[in-house]
Amino acid sequence: MDIHDSLHLPCGAVLKNRLAKAAMTERFTNGDLKPNKKHYNLYENWSKQGSGLLITGNVMLERSHLESAGNVVMKEAFLPELKKWAKAATSGGNHCWTQISHSGRQTSIFNNLRPSSASNVKLKKLGFFAKPRALEVNEIQELIDKYASAAELSKRAGFTGVQIHAAHGYLISQFLSPITNKRTDEWGGSLENRTRFLFEIVKVTRGKVGFQFPIGVKLNSSDFQKGGFSEEESLWVIQQLEKLGVDLLEISGGTYENAEFLLAENIRQSTKQREAYFLDFAEKVRKESAIPLMVTGGIRSLKFCNEALNENLLDVVGMARPYLLYDDFASRFLAGELTPDAFSVRTGIKAFEDMAEAGFYNLQLDRLGTGKKIDKSYTPVRSAFHLIKHEFVKALANKFAG
Repeated sequence: MDIHDSLHLPCGAVLKNRLAKAAMTERFTNGDLKPNKKHYNLYENWSKQGSGLLITGNVMLERSHLESAGNVVMKEAFLPELKKWAKAATSGGNHCWTQISHSGRQTSIFNNLRPSSASNVKLKKLGFFAKPRALEVNEIQELIDKYASAAELSKRAGFTGVQIHAAHGYLISQFLSPITNKRTDEWGGSLENRTRFLFEIVKVTRGKVGFQFPIGVKLNSSDFQKGGFSEEESLWVIQQLEKLGVDLLEISGGTYENAEFLLAENIRQSTKQREAYFLDFAEKVRKESAIPLMVTGGIRSLKFCNEALNENLLDVVGMARPYLLYDDFASRFLAGELTPDAFSVRTGIKAFEDMAEAGFYNLQLDRLGTGKKIDKSYTPVRSAFHLIKHEFVKALANKFAG
């Protein structure tokens, strides 16, 4: 088995090969929060490069809870634009799935001064996030229905699957973690109660889209925080997701409060030698579940990809940032012509590192969306301030438009 082999998912859908572009937030919208030419250009380019699966960046359920001021929001009124996006994104005969998300407490003050979450636990990050309010029970049920409706709208638009974002500290992850879920009702407390939100979303979504439409889930292996969602809990959740018929599980980890675990200096030496950040956890998953597995993070060489696939450690190789570091990355990688080098964006100021990284890659996305070539010359400081300005200006546009 190697990366060029097709993969048959439990629902019957087939990925033409085992390379997937993992989700990266595009930040392209302007006030109207709907797809535009930049989305079409970017995804048509990626589609024609040959990846078996493309996963969009965060596509949000609500205008009031954006992960970025440039997010797309799933709305019936946007169906014509969603169809154009899906058509461009699947023009190469590949799959393209929408990543459906709700930011919960990880909604910046530029978007919402009173976001909702599982509980009223504030995110401690540069003062850009307000204290959330706990969702009412009826609101939880409404959100479950919104996830399912967003998946059904994705299907009608022509996307070939969905990925439910339950990682990285977003709303579903906020329900899963004891740190952010302090509820005492049926939606909090025990692991069974904390996972109820995710499981109900999967069940209702399956009812909306049918049994032949792929449903993926992105899940933390753990939060990497003391007292948070643990590996043992994650393994139990994965076993239940397999029973619910999830077609592809992507393993990730961390939250906004603990994203620096992926910095090179914090990665175990054994992990560096094996390339993939989450491969140790993937091996644990394989012992507990046969759910199709996508591993993203740190994977670089085609040789390693094929070895991991041959050893049945994973089913799909997820890559993200290399798509923004090399023109025609996927086609060159699949042909064995390119092994991406390690690349980092550092300001030297810890508080700005996340923004420098995000700003740099946002600049590259914008270049590709407008038909330009990748340019790695942007400095970390410029990248960080670009992101701050970008979010503030687009947040203002959203306020005036909304």
